[in-house]
Amino acid sequence: MEIKNITVLGSGIMGHGIAQVSAMSGYNVILRDVEKQFLDKAMEKIKWSLDKLVSKQKLSQQDADKIFLRIIPEVDLAKALQNCDLMIEAVPEIMELKKKVYAEVDKVADKKTVFASNTSTLPITEIANTTTRPERFIGIHFFNPPQLMKLVEVIPGQKTSKELVELTMNFVKSVSKEPVLCKKDVAGFIVNRIFIPLVHEAAWAIDRNHATMTEIDSAVKFKLGFPMGIFELADFTGLDVIHKATIEMHLRDKKVINPHPKIQELFDNKKLGQKTGSGFYEYSGDKYERIPLSEELAKRFDPIELVANMLNNAAWLVTNQASDIPEIEKALQLGMGLKKPLFETGKELGISNIVATLNEQAKKYGQFYEPDPLLVSMRH
Repeated sequence: MEIKNITVLGSGIMGHGIAQVSAMSGYNVILRDVEKQFLDKAMEKIKWSLDKLVSKQKLSQQDADKIFLRIIPEVDLAKALQNCDLMIEAVPEIMELKKKVYAEVDKVADKKTVFASNTSTLPITEIANTTTRPERFIGIHFFNPPQLMKLVEVIPGQKTSKELVELTMNFVKSVSKEPVLCKKDVAGFIVNRIFIPLVHEAAWAIDRNHATMTEIDSAVKFKLGFPMGIFELADFTGLDVIHKATIEMHLRDKKVINPHPKIQELFDNKKLGQKTGSGFYEYSGDKYERIPLSEELAKRFDPIELVANMLNNAAWLVTNQASDIPEIEKALQLGMGLKKPLFETGKELGISNIVATLNEQAKKYGQFYEPDPLLVSMRH
């Protein structure tokens, strides 16, 4: 099977970005949304993005024009799916909405069309089973923004065919991205299984260690090699996104997150981070602001509990055969910008210290913190 024609459903931030990277790699793209005004806005953003590449001399004007013409906006669903080889769905992360979309798509799509969902946390198998072609259904999770982020997680559902896994991995490489295979349809896949619980653990660390947000963030940045602090990253990502992922992941696997009430509270108060001017931190202007973090502040907080949580979730992925250490490291480097491999940080802090920390936390705060057997076996 060969992919030439791609239909992207949903023209929001992810949808139009996926349409653009596909068109830049020579695919014919139809971008579909329910209203023409959404499509007009999306096409404007694509045009702006291509113009920017031209001004930076990364594209010629001629190429940019060709790429733009490869993307056809379309409101009519049946028309949008005509002769489509690969459909990538990027509608909002609401299970009922996705199921409704697939019910419509399933009726009008060609027999040859394979379905891919750009979900970051919803179970692939559950969505796939609402269609008549679960073996031709796969998860393809682009990171935001798709134009810049290199990582794409590929997630087969329980019935996804081997051929489709291979086809999707090759497609991801063909659009100049790095695929990481999450071999099992587990809550949060790889990156979110480590990132989302970490935000909650950082919030617990404020309570338990009487540390300030800037101390924790400084330690995460300067001691663990994160591109920014964890609260800073949460505000940058959006607390609506984190809250939604928390609910979905926790619903399916209680072992993945120990939810801190602060996340719910910020969400309820519409303090969603950078985009609303307030989240964990307060922001004054529209311009992206950096929080003042320093090596000095980093000295005041020992991030071992945070590393322990990340390693425990990473180890869980290995134990449950969803991934392996090299793939997890690649995913964290490309998806979260980690400058230092997680297991290397673990070894520097001492795996036996990590395990002891988890055992101590389990005693104080419950079995959520019990160390994964893989970490226990790595102590020596």
